[in-house]
Amino acid sequence: MKKDIDFGLFLLRIIIAGLMLFHGIAKLNSLTAIENMLAEAGLPSIMAYGVYVTELIAPILIIIGFRIRIASLVFFLGMVAALILAHSDHIFSISKTGGLEIELLLLYAFGGLVFFFTGSGSYAVSTSNKWD
Repeated sequence: MKKDIDFGLFLLRIIIAGLMLFHGIAKLNSLTAIENMLAEAGLPSIMAYGVYVTELIAPILIIIGFRIRIASLVFFLGMVAALILAHSDHIFSISKTGGLEIELLLLYAFGGLVFFFTGSGSYAVSTSNKWD
């Protein structure tokens, strides 16, 4: 069977970024919990709007393959911020089923980081910039 790395990258983009869109869409109604969490950390609540960049805009750009390296870096950094702000007390915790409590967050973060190194593949909106 012939390998198709470009289609594999396309499929991975759809899965990682597509699933993250559900998290972003769920936050469209209210950012109150995130604003409160930021306030407790001594950060300005306006930073809560960064969740829209991380969980809506970056995933859309990743799915279509536009400026994917920048989008995936923003996505990765957003996941790191979520890990630090919301899940830092679970970093070494094991779930009831035996996995890490934060394994889904790590899957999103490092799945996004993959695109920073690989780019989008050929099934993507393309520009002539080295950051595609």
